[in-house]
Amino acid sequence: MHERSNDSDPRQHVIQACRDHDVKFIRLWFTDILGILKSVAITLEELEHALDDGITFDGTAIEGYARHGEADMIARPDPATFQLLPWRPRPQAVARMFCSVHRINGEPFSADPRYVLQRVLAQAAERGYTFYVSPEVEFFYFKDSQQTEPLDRGGYFDLTPMDSGSNLRRETVLMLEEMGIGVALSHHEVAPSQHEMDLRYTDALSMADSIMTFRLIVKEVAMRHNVYATFMPKPMQGHNGSAMHLQLSLFRGEENAFSDPSGADGMSEDGRKFTAGLLRHAPEITLVTNQWVNSYKRLVPGYEAPTYTSWSFHNNSDLVRVPANRPGTEMGARVEYRSPDSACNPYLAFAAVLAAGLAGIEGNYDLAPASETPVSAMSDAERSARGIESIPSSLGEAIERFEASSLMRETLGDRVFEGLIQNKKMEWAEYSQQVSQFELDRYLPLL
Repeated sequence: MHERSNDSDPRQHVIQACRDHDVKFIRLWFTDILGILKSVAITLEELEHALDDGITFDGTAIEGYARHGEADMIARPDPATFQLLPWRPRPQAVARMFCSVHRINGEPFSADPRYVLQRVLAQAAERGYTFYVSPEVEFFYFKDSQQTEPLDRGGYFDLTPMDSGSNLRRETVLMLEEMGIGVALSHHEVAPSQHEMDLRYTDALSMADSIMTFRLIVKEVAMRHNVYATFMPKPMQGHNGSAMHLQLSLFRGEENAFSDPSGADGMSEDGRKFTAGLLRHAPEITLVTNQWVNSYKRLVPGYEAPTYTSWSFHNNSDLVRVPANRPGTEMGARVEYRSPDSACNPYLAFAAVLAAGLAGIEGNYDLAPASETPVSAMSDAERSARGIESIPSSLGEAIERFEASSLMRETLGDRVFEGLIQNKKMEWAEYSQQVSQFELDRYLPLL
């Protein structure tokens, strides 16, 4: 069930919808800086108070939020995001709303990832742009959370009996549509027990909310069937990891700002400069789009995941691909950014990607010619001559590039910027101290 209000008072609409659908509990959702979903449940009796004044919580318990001495935060529900949760029992249904986070004095909290994205979207709007996103989200089903035993040995686009997850996907799609989240397509992916769902284009803030909801629904449906769904970027050695390819476009009113049918390649100047911004700033935004130690096990040569800042019209291993538009479909002009994985924080990832593209437009960046041959086949000298860099190959390298980025500090704000650096340095230090089974197998008998 999907509810959106056209009334002058959306709060009263939410209250009435709760009464109409016998809602007893309302979950208020927000995320920490890593994109981990947080929730507090209130009863219908507390709803009016929550809509008027918000709910106070302890910010020191949320990763990247309050420092000592500024613990109290307020979660204010956004009535436009009211939706029933279809997997909860009825009567006495359960609904949810996403929240904005505020300081106790009522000011927006600068480290709230949703607010970070809203702020960057407002900057784009000042320039006349609306940012739209359609993600292709990949994930795995395993028999449980303790081992990577796949449910099938299917491959790309396989159907039953090779694809034992088709019923899980079907149930997930139906549940997503009940919540107003459109699914363009779903299918088995390349690796065993790997799947993909593509969400329909919408504005970036709604899409970030939808991704958070999507990840929860995928896991809920899997749990119902006694299996485990994971968005871990690279759970299986020797197989593809899980990406979240982003189809991106800017609109000016009703016009696609990336389209120029009169151009040789159909790309407008804005589209070319936006793409150039993505390529130039990719190394410094990679910590946001690929934030885990495990993310960099996916970004390695030999698979479709990109490892260089190259672009093309056709090659799926390039960082940016510009899909060709058939005549008459110019409104669908877009660029595809292929490095993000499906375990990133979508609010911060969308903010970072948009900021990089806008920097290309504002800075009049030149776009190098498209790669006509696989960039992996080029020599280092050829890549250097074309201005093609490597993207970070480890979390440690990504931290270094991010930490030196004035664009990311400005885009995310000091609190998120410094909080991410602190959290990721701790993760990298802890990982660096681990002795892996690979090292034991290789070195213990030899040294």
